[in-house]
Amino acid sequence: MTVNIEPSWNEALSSEWDKPYFQNLVQFVKEEYRRKRIFPPGKEIFAAFNATPFHEVKVVILGQDPYHEPGQANGLCFSVRDGVAFPPSLLNIFKEINADTGAPIPASGDLSRWAKQGVLLLNSTLTVEEHKAASHQGKGWEEFTDTVIERLSEQCEHLVFVLWGSFAIKKGAKINKQKHLVLTSPHPSPLSAYRGFFGNHHFSKANSYLTAHGKTPIQW
Repeated sequence: MTVNIEPSWNEALSSEWDKPYFQNLVQFVKEEYRRKRIFPPGKEIFAAFNATPFHEVKVVILGQDPYHEPGQANGLCFSVRDGVAFPPSLLNIFKEINADTGAPIPASGDLSRWAKQGVLLLNSTLTVEEHKAASHQGKGWEEFTDTVIERLSEQCEHLVFVLWGSFAIKKGAKINKQKHLVLTSPHPSPLSAYRGFFGNHHFSKANSYLTAHGKTPIQW
């Protein structure tokens, strides 16, 4: 099977394409796009990978699934298109960055500016049906993104994995903590942000770690 994904990721994940779970997933996703309104747009399913080649990854931020309302999802977790109002979790992320680093809250919620600096903005599930959160969970995406995390953990050095909330923390169980920095806290959602997301200093901690290992820090 040929998958339209950035070449370094194609190489890192080539063992997945012909596995039964992935072939079943592709058939499911194609049929969903044919029959329903699915986000993100089909050409942006692998946007996170295309924006941040495998060997350029420095930080991994793990989300759950794409935004499910029209005009929001752009293939990068927590990110929205230019001109779209910030969802509550994204606004809280910007508030923590401001408190932690002094960086002003930006005008745009499009996080491709992070992706270009080496931040892999990875959702656990890469597609979703309109108005139906978590509608594509349990179809195979989780197995695929588990493999993504394992490959990064095995083949890269000194990455920062940012895991917010119990779902992301469980998904990070196989990360090698001897080789990488794993930052965990409650989720930035308004339901949990005040239980330890605010004040987690993850953005300055990530940059301190990158700098200590000879990598350029992220301009959050």
